[in-house]
Amino acid sequence: MQKPLILVTNDDGITAPGLRSLIQFASEIGDVIVVAPDSPQSGMGHAITINNTLYATKMTTIEKDGANAEYSCSGTPADCVKLGLQEILDRKPDIVISGINHGSNASINVIYSGTMSAAIEAGIEGVPAIGFSLCDYTWKADFSQSKGYIQKIIQEALANGIPQGVVLNVNIPKLQTNELKGVKICRQARANWKEKFDKRTSPMGKDYYWLTGEFELLDKGEDTDEWALANGYISVVPTQFDLTAHHSIQQLNAWELG
Repeated sequence: MQKPLILVTNDDGITAPGLRSLIQFASEIGDVIVVAPDSPQSGMGHAITINNTLYATKMTTIEKDGANAEYSCSGTPADCVKLGLQEILDRKPDIVISGINHGSNASINVIYSGTMSAAIEAGIEGVPAIGFSLCDYTWKADFSQSKGYIQKIIQEALANGIPQGVVLNVNIPKLQTNELKGVKICRQARANWKEKFDKRTSPMGKDYYWLTGEFELLDKGEDTDEWALANGYISVVPTQFDLTAHHSIQQLNAWELG
């Protein structure tokens, strides 16, 4: 039987340890083609390149970690998926997986996430997709602890499919394998960032700013991704890219708009 074709990407760049681990995990399940940014693209959201040329270079010097082929792309994570689907692959992949991100993409973070935007781009194109994130921002994070869970989620998605118009946002707490309690299907927690700007002045007298902030959880529910992560579970949130607030349509129809 033909092995599943898996397109792998991320937003931390093609050399990121999280991506290298995901390639290894996925290569034990199917044939892996990698199209990933040539530099870090964290926080890019669903940005695409429209004012510059795009390059996709087939890598020959990088250790492939089990991949059949790897391409370094000059664009964003969404660009990587677009190029992979339209130009690089010779057939539609069975699944697109993005990550493993260095840091959480739970709750409101999904809005800004390049990791999840890559998965969403695949979903828009009708390809099942999953974004994986580990709640550890360090470059030397230990991704091996969640290998079994990641492979199981991929295999279940391949076997059972993902609902049309939905991609999966998977976040993994920073725990050892024996400390992980399992997987919970969750909703996205309501939260926000209380942002601040650290204002400084350059030696030339010009003001500049560093964006900082604190994560503010506004949701006490025990069915959310943030609750699951805080309690030792891997969270899986079915995420849709139809942003319509369907429940508000009736209320707005009552407006006298002419």
